[in-house]
Amino acid sequence: MAAPVLKDHPIPWTSTIPANKDKPATLFVRERNGTKPNKPREPVLMLHGRSVPALAGFDLQYGKYSWADFLADAGYDVFVMDLQGSGRSTRPEMEDPRNVNPAQRPLLADHPGGVSGPVQYPFQLDNSQSNWDEVHKVVTYIKNLTGASKVDLIGWSAAAQQLGPYAIQHKENVKSLLLLAPIFPPNGRQSKPGTRWDAPVPLPQSEPASVFGFPMTLTSKTGFATAWDRDVKCHKQREEGMVEVVWKAIMENDTTGATWGPDVAGKPSGVMRVKNQYWWGWNSTTVPLDGILGSDVPVLIIYGDLDTTVNTPANLGLLHFSVPALYDAIPGAHKLMFRVACACHQIPWERQAMAVHRMSRQWLKDGTVEGLTKGSYFLDEDGVLTPMD
Repeated sequence: MAAPVLKDHPIPWTSTIPANKDKPATLFVRERNGTKPNKPREPVLMLHGRSVPALAGFDLQYGKYSWADFLADAGYDVFVMDLQGSGRSTRPEMEDPRNVNPAQRPLLADHPGGVSGPVQYPFQLDNSQSNWDEVHKVVTYIKNLTGASKVDLIGWSAAAQQLGPYAIQHKENVKSLLLLAPIFPPNGRQSKPGTRWDAPVPLPQSEPASVFGFPMTLTSKTGFATAWDRDVKCHKQREEGMVEVVWKAIMENDTTGATWGPDVAGKPSGVMRVKNQYWWGWNSTTVPLDGILGSDVPVLIIYGDLDTTVNTPANLGLLHFSVPALYDAIPGAHKLMFRVACACHQIPWERQAMAVHRMSRQWLKDGTVEGLTKGSYFLDEDGVLTPMD
């Protein structure tokens, strides 16, 4: 069997982010094309969440963890993209260490020459509309490149915020939607009154300054490991050494961040630079719009039973997240949800990643998982399914 063909696509883009609006930018896309001889190209677009660069999440070259490789081996033409502000795409206003959240400046105490002075761009960076614009650009590029009429979309975590609304707005471009560990705030920000998708406030936002007065935050290796460790509860849930493997991949996709952070053994430990965003339009009001999700666009949801990121207390307002609430809000009947045993928010790098890979292959091929087209189920460690409806 021939190996999938790897090609990187630096897609030229005229930015719609206020920080570099109307200026040239680049959207990074990696393609792993596993199309079989004499077969049409079946494109799949994979989109990262809020913080982890796309290649580290979907194309981790370690063991069998590359989801992109798995799908390419199954015959799909797989595209993995970074939005601006993440991974290998343009990162406006993120090269200056003064633009980090001021509360996190202690992480840069060892930065050459120090870090002093005010934030140079005192606003949040990207937003829902700029994200939707960038997804649309890449989807259009993929359709033109492959000749396909529609693209299957896969998103992890906060990618639900981009791909869900995009599918509703552009059902003509979307074959199906797979959301892994989706962030869904039932009471999330509404659009501007009287509109469907317009920003509810002038952009960019700067107030309150403690939340929106800077374009990026930082995640240290220690913070990354601590957050993951918190939800590791099962025996053999995660291979030994995976924190090191994943952090190395993240740093390979943030070459500037890799030079920042506290000195360890005489060299920087590295930090993950995370864009500061302003999102709206993904909530219990928008999900049912026009009856598209679950009908014109079939939806598969997968999440880990140990994931404390995607299901949070109801009293947290905008930070109340609920995967079951997303499933319930989807109006169409062609929707599936699986709660996977012994897995957390970092499931792409855990043992149960292989179960996710297998389910995604079935979904892309037939629109089913184990012959099912609708309903919610619990997948135990032995692969046994139990209905949750």
